[in-house]
Order: sequence, then structure tokens, then C-alpha cells
Amino acid sequence: MDEVGGIFARESTYLDCYVQVGLAQGRVISVSFPVDPEDGAGTDHDLLDRIEAYLQGEPDDFSDVTVALTVPTDERAVLERVRDIPYGEATTVEGLARMVPGRDPEEDGDRRLVREALANNPAPVFVPDHRVRNGPSSAPPGVIQKLRAVEAL
Repeated sequence: MDEVGGIFARESTYLDCYVQVGLAQGRVISVSFPVDPEDGAGTDHDLLDRIEAYLQGEPDDFSDVTVALTVPTDERAVLERVRDIPYGEATTVEGLARMVPGRDPEEDGDRRLVREALANNPAPVFVPDHRVRNGPSSAPPGVIQKLRAVEAL
């Protein structure tokens, strides 16, 4: 990925919306799924090409993509573990809590933390929260269903 920063968006007929990626210093800082892209958003970026191929069924875990997780430290620990869930596999909120050092899936507060981190995920697709079956996402429900269908989850 090049060091170009800015906002890039491309329409996805599969998702029935745009995929919009925000970049700063070569790092993904946001992913959203608007009906209309931001004014001035670029349309040509290698990450948009990769997302388009992924949505067409080409496996990609995006593990080489640098994501700037500008969220509280506890949430960052959760989202970093989400990136460890392999393409085509899924877990639960409780399973994800088990993956995070110092978290107990039996504790209400730890499960709540996992859910909050998933809901605040700034970069769905690159931080694949759609692989957490019973968890929320910052992406719209229709997008989550389609991402799960791509990976047969």
C-alpha cells in the first residue's frame, strides 16, 4: 500500500452501497459504507481493488494492511485479536474474550468490553468483526450479512 492519504470510495453493487476507506500516512483509519461517498473522494486505490476482489470471492485476510486503531487501549486489544480470526472462520463474543489476555468470557464486564470494541470498530473488513457471530459491528447489518456470505460463515 502506498503512503497516499485521503478518502477513497468505490460503489459496490454487491453491497448496494459505497465502500469508503480513510487513509493517513499509509494506514487505514476508517472504513464506512455510505449510500453516497464524501465529496472529492478518490476512486482509484489498491485497497479498493482488493476489497472488490474479496467481495467477488477471492480470499484475502488483509493481514498485511496497517490499521491505525485510534480507540481506547482495552478496545484496541480486542480489535487486534479480531484480526487473528482466520478468513472463513468465526467465533463468538465469548470466544473472542478468551483470545484477549486478561479477559474472562464469564465476566459480564469483559463481554461488554468486547461488544463495545466491536461496535466501535473503525475499520470493518480490515478488522473483520463480521467473523464474530453474536457480536455487534460498526458496519450496517446488511453489509455484515453479505461479508459473512462471502466467507460462507
